[in-house]
Amino acid sequence: MQRRLGVGLTLGTTLLWLFVAVVTALIVEDTLNKTLDSVLEEAAQRLLSLAVVEIFNREDSDLLQQVAALHPHEEYITYLVRGMDGAPLLVSHDIDLSVFPETPQTGLRSTATHRLYGISAVSDTFFIEVAEPLASRRQAKWQTIGMLFLPLAGLIPLSLIGIWWFVRRSLRGVLEYRTMLEVRGAGDLSPVRGENLPAEIVPIGEAVNQLLERLRRTLEAERSFTANSAHELRTPLAATLAQVQRLRREAPDGPIQDRTERIEASLRELSRLSEKLMQLAKAESGGLLVESPENILPIVTHLVDDFQRATETPLMLSLPNEACVMSSIDPDVLAILLRNLIENALKHGQKDRPVEVCVLGNGLLRVINAGPVVPVEDLNRLTDRFQRANTPAAGSGLGLAIAHAIAVGAGATLTLASPASGRVDGFEASLRLPH
Repeated sequence: MQRRLGVGLTLGTTLLWLFVAVVTALIVEDTLNKTLDSVLEEAAQRLLSLAVVEIFNREDSDLLQQVAALHPHEEYITYLVRGMDGAPLLVSHDIDLSVFPETPQTGLRSTATHRLYGISAVSDTFFIEVAEPLASRRQAKWQTIGMLFLPLAGLIPLSLIGIWWFVRRSLRGVLEYRTMLEVRGAGDLSPVRGENLPAEIVPIGEAVNQLLERLRRTLEAERSFTANSAHELRTPLAATLAQVQRLRREAPDGPIQDRTERIEASLRELSRLSEKLMQLAKAESGGLLVESPENILPIVTHLVDDFQRATETPLMLSLPNEACVMSSIDPDVLAILLRNLIENALKHGQKDRPVEVCVLGNGLLRVINAGPVVPVEDLNRLTDRFQRANTPAAGSGLGLAIAHAIAVGAGATLTLASPASGRVDGFEASLRLPH
């Protein structure tokens, strides 16, 4: 808007100035021609009266006489006085007779090079013609037009600077409003304070705040329902699972034993799903960053140790030479995110090949597992809720969705790649942590 207004107003001012200058130039040209024509007429009438007196006072009135100049100068207006037979009687000192026609004519007329005016006196016995070069008129016209267009050389940059400054000052409230929208994170749904907004923009700011408030309430209701549902399910699920486990131990071998095992497996999967839903609610609740950055290496090391004790698939941990890798992400949130990435790698990777967890000094965290290449069309939707690739491994399809939600809310960048970097197979999840 600022650029459009600045350029548009400057261009409009320039075009308006050009239009006014052209109209003024046409008016000046017409006025200049009328004025110079009037000067020719006045000069011819004054000179003819003096010439007649001077010719009558000569001893021989038929001789040609040329007026001598008092001092050297360039003569713009030349004149020729002739008798009734057309013979020259009196001429100016710097005259070119080829300019004047052989037969004198009265009135104004123009040739290719001069503007002429003729008049007669004493019953058409004396004729005078006054000539002015058209080049002098054109020179005067272009000098006048040049003085009209010369200010444009300074007007255009000055107008652009002045209009740019004025527009920027006038749109200061809009620019501040835009900055506030740009710097806030994706999870910040608090009202935007629109101070110094123009009256035309105030309804837009109010509508944006109303939309943010409605969106905040909707998301809070969804998160609250998800968290409360998962929380309320944990206790009855744990109790039911305990009863099923007891029933399985007491049941005799046979169909009942098989059925209770399947029920127990379903309840465990449902318990894991409720846990994932609680993690998802936390990931989308905000407050994922801490004020003071903390070292993430102890958290990564502790999680990897836990998984190494709980799973048969080996885990390889690679740490940087630095003693600390600082990040502003909340430690609990980082633990949830990393746990989901490692669980996803263990679940979908090859059991006989290790899962690699790498932390680089620049805050890049990578989790790599071996396995078949994931097609691009599946890779692009793995961060959606309840989406899974074509794999026989069990799962709810929420692990990568939780990791993605945390990354977005914390200002981190989660990148999925298959095959993994430097490999021809496998899957890699890399996370650029916020500093």
